[in-house]
Amino acid sequence: MTETSNSRLIYGFHAVLAKLRHDPEAIFEIYTDSKRNDPRARDLVRHAEQLGTRLIPTDGDRLDRMVGTRRHQGVVAKIDGRRKELKLADVLDGLTEPALFLVLDGIQDPHNLGACLRVADGAGAHAVIAPKDKAVGLNATAVKVASGAADTVPYVTVTNLARALREMQEAGVWILGAAGEAEKSLYTVDQRGSIAWVLGAEGDGLRRLTRETCDELVRIPMYGSVESLNVSVASGLCLFEARRQRSV
Repeated sequence: MTETSNSRLIYGFHAVLAKLRHDPEAIFEIYTDSKRNDPRARDLVRHAEQLGTRLIPTDGDRLDRMVGTRRHQGVVAKIDGRRKELKLADVLDGLTEPALFLVLDGIQDPHNLGACLRVADGAGAHAVIAPKDKAVGLNATAVKVASGAADTVPYVTVTNLARALREMQEAGVWILGAAGEAEKSLYTVDQRGSIAWVLGAEGDGLRRLTRETCDELVRIPMYGSVESLNVSVASGLCLFEARRQRSV
């Protein structure tokens, strides 16, 4: 199956369930692996049936060919290709487990944005959030570098980042800002509840207002001669530490 200017494919439970919950009219049809009958798959099928969405059972090999990867988790949706802006409130309302968000404060390099999306997908983050202005935006280069993650991880752009952080705080999300001078280490802060990791732009770090809005500043311990890490590498360390803590 090929995409057209009016349709595109998304895959993975996070992406397809979020679309079902918040923009079901944009879904043309959902292809599911007929061999999957676990609770997660049944939950998705139930949502789709309740909304009257067309379901097409198929085999895993066909899903592999459709999206060019085996990381579809047994679900692929054909949706309206014209992007609809996703709201932060939609993502917050759709949470079914403690939140894990990645917030990018003014990333300028599309390669870094794409790599961050890929990391967020690997860690199972519920969304990547970034400001509309003074940031690179989800352009073709970022989408390509993301290697499919631009369609699996909800990407939310906000007009005012500090206001968005406060909205998350009101929803019970603890805001952790990555800062090299912070006293607390990444490995000692409790990340088992709902959290959002905030990482700053290349070279400049967190902006003042963003820093002041965070609930807590946390550092990544550095043991060599370099003072900081690429933002996508830092994102990976932070998000996967959260996942590690939640699994023990």
